Amino acid sequence: MPKLAMLVEQLTEENNPEFRIWLTSMPSPAFPVSVLQTAVKMTMEPPTGLRSNLLRTYANIDNKMLNDCAKPEAFKKLLFSFSFFHAIV
Repeated sequence: MPKLAMLVEQLTEENNPEFRIWLTSMPSPAFPVSVLQTAVKMTMEPPTGLRSNLLRTYANIDNKMLNDCAKPEAFKKLLFSFSFFHAIV
């Protein structure tokens, strides 16, 4: 983490304007404050509860996607299983 902080502090306007660095992190006291202060922060909170989590997953899927495979019944069961597992974990 200290090495990351040093690298971020060395970034200047002379660096390529297309340069982006994406970091994901759990809240941690070891995360360098200097990186947080110079960064654009985004947070994504998962929906609370099993039902809302499953509804969010299924909101991004339409019937064409569900039925557009060789074995739609097996696909639907597998999708539900993965969605349910993801919602619980």
